[in-house]
Amino acid sequence: MLLGEYKHNIDAKGRLIIPSKFREDLGERFIVTRGLDGCLFGYPMQEWTLLENKLKQLPLAKKESRTFTRFLYSAATECSLDKQGRINLPSPLINHAALEKTCYIIGVSDRIEIWSEEKWEVFSQDADQSFEEIAEEMIDFGF
Repeated sequence: MLLGEYKHNIDAKGRLIIPSKFREDLGERFIVTRGLDGCLFGYPMQEWTLLENKLKQLPLAKKESRTFTRFLYSAATECSLDKQGRINLPSPLINHAALEKTCYIIGVSDRIEIWSEEKWEVFSQDADQSFEEIAEEMIDFGF
């Protein structure tokens, strides 16, 4: 299970250190793609395969299904860790998440998320202010 929040810098070549706590669960190779809320999603290969199978079930005739599938697949890239535990992110992903220097890498159960410092701070402040309201709404889902 991927848990926690870590802060690392991305360099000018797009290299980002993946926290050592995440490396074993992610494996030597994993998929990084555009995520929601302006971040990147990183999936271990087995989780990516599960997601792929779900995406294949979406109805091709629905525009939203095609759009969502394209959004994920078109930017997806297979990443490998180098000897320093870094990955090299392509510029379309860097641009999507507005990654500049400081990045937050967070564990979200079955995936990691990579956030720019600015976007993570805004998200965290908003979520912190509305956490109790969100928790009340989660009762509808059995929490």
